[in-house]
Amino acid sequence: MFLSMRSQGSISRRGFLAAAAAAPLALALPAGKGLPVGIELYSVRDEMAKDTLATVKAIGKMGYEVVEFYGPYYQWTPEFAKDVRKVLDDSGLKCHSTHNDAKNLRPEGIQKAIDLNKTIGSKYIVVASAGRVEGLDGWKALGESLTKAMETLRPLGLSSGYHNHQPEFRPVDGKRPIEVLAANTPKDFMMQFDVGTCVEVGDDPVAWINQNPGRIKSLHLKDYGKPVEGNKERGYRVLFGEGDAPWKQILAAAEAKGGAEYYLIEQEGSRYPSLETAQKCLENYRKLRG
Repeated sequence: MFLSMRSQGSISRRGFLAAAAAAPLALALPAGKGLPVGIELYSVRDEMAKDTLATVKAIGKMGYEVVEFYGPYYQWTPEFAKDVRKVLDDSGLKCHSTHNDAKNLRPEGIQKAIDLNKTIGSKYIVVASAGRVEGLDGWKALGESLTKAMETLRPLGLSSGYHNHQPEFRPVDGKRPIEVLAANTPKDFMMQFDVGTCVEVGDDPVAWINQNPGRIKSLHLKDYGKPVEGNKERGYRVLFGEGDAPWKQILAAAEAKGGAEYYLIEQEGSRYPSLETAQKCLENYRKLRG
């Protein structure tokens, strides 16, 4: 159940002070090149669970341009969605996409998803949890279901997409499920690329982008560092830019061929509090871009 409305408490004093103190530094950094950079708010889920609106405000002060709301947003009331939209507008933030269970795009759930996404200004209703999928035929059926949802969304100026995790890049009967899903969805369906999970399974993120021109409309800039004995800060705990992903090549491919429209930094945890982590990842991104 979603518990992060204003009535659920306020943002932690430590987290908010860390974000506020870092904000002037963020503004002093070079604007950088490339596309708008945002954050998947799952990265600060502990603060979101305390107070959604205060957390979004703190993210805006850091200098992020875009946010993506994750699964519990679907439990918002229409009134709270309007409150969120006001905070986004006041903070200079855009929301281009949300993360959803596959059931949110089925006939019984799609209208609520449409209404909420319209209210907050989001275009892409992205499936990030497909549930249990059996074999390649199951992935094909999922693609067909998402294609049907696109027929409902397209006339409304909305679209959909799919966010991969590790299983989609692990071959099943000699073929990667992500390939089956891409082949069974229309060209205007977004293949939202979670980079870290691809890197973890040993696949080539640049090759995947180049194989799907125009379809990688947003990327989750989640890094991954191969574990090292005695170092607990590897895996997904590395900050953006400190892991094994070849970011310069990835971003170049995304912008030259992938059709990327915006980026979303995502962090599953680190040695720092979540808001401080978000700030440091943004700084690392700007340093990378120059």
